[in-house]
Amino acid sequence: MKILVTGSAGFIGFFTAKVLLEKGHDVIGLDNINDYYDVNLKYSRLKELGINRNDATVFNVKCASSTNDKFSFFRMNLEDRDALPNLFKTEKFDVVCNLAAQAGVRYSLENPETYVDSNLVGFLNILECCRHNRIKHLVYASSSSVYGLNKKIPFSTDDNVDHPISLYAATKKSNELMAHTYSHLFQIPTTGLRFFTVYGPWGRPDMAMFLFTDAIVNDRPIKVFNHGKMERDFTYIDDIVEGVVRIIEKPISKRVDQKELYKVYNIGNNNSVKLLDFIKEIETNLDKEAEKNMLPIQPGDVERTWADVDELIKDYDYRPNTSIQYGVKSFVNWYKDYYN
Repeated sequence: MKILVTGSAGFIGFFTAKVLLEKGHDVIGLDNINDYYDVNLKYSRLKELGINRNDATVFNVKCASSTNDKFSFFRMNLEDRDALPNLFKTEKFDVVCNLAAQAGVRYSLENPETYVDSNLVGFLNILECCRHNRIKHLVYASSSSVYGLNKKIPFSTDDNVDHPISLYAATKKSNELMAHTYSHLFQIPTTGLRFFTVYGPWGRPDMAMFLFTDAIVNDRPIKVFNHGKMERDFTYIDDIVEGVVRIIEKPISKRVDQKELYKVYNIGNNNSVKLLDFIKEIETNLDKEAEKNMLPIQPGDVERTWADVDELIKDYDYRPNTSIQYGVKSFVNWYKDYYN
């Protein structure tokens, strides 16, 4: 198939594009390479896909991969109402995998407009392009943050998600509602994926795994919120991407309920890990103890997440299961190598 992967310079998008290429698909990558975090890491990911940094600096110009004739890249904003429709018209995609978004819960407290531009206006632009170009399937990133103050554990896609506690979460809930509307009105198959705390090699510098490792290595104290009384369903990147790719490759007609054009799944490890145990695993792999600065819970944070993945198992016979021990070791080894 010919597949558009937005956010392809990002963490999940990079790995998704890489695996799709390994499976023989033609992939067009799209990313605006914003400076929310270190752009050098984003360019390094693109380099792994064969895209030269100098070629990826110009907006709306196609960059061909020097190492893989099945991959090309556009630097583009999702909300560009001229460039994105032209891209769809020219490239004629079979499937769209929208992993581009302004990420981060805490950042949304200070920069709300960015989330409206990318996550709402940009997503609407994607939906309109899918509508007018006969896209066979739109797969898009949602987030476990939509569960907000939900007290029921584990989180199920049947649960009420009307209580988001960050603008980021609210935009992700909005994406699901928008996708439902377009599936209903225009018969566009859409699948939303609620990711649960993704970590692993090439991970984002604003995420706990990276922040903790970087601080410990450089003799800085780590910030431990809610005085360590937090639990997360940490999900390894390979598990996430395996799920994304299975959903892209399997026609929705093969789902258990073939009539469902709109669907949302949790992708998590189906397990909740205590934050202090996660930190302990990092300390073990670095052979160094962290200096911990215990702090109160931050606005927008929740105390515990845990994914119910029964629907994913039922429709795709897939359950993420990589252990924290393996995942943390893989990240630490990558970090040591990447930063010498």
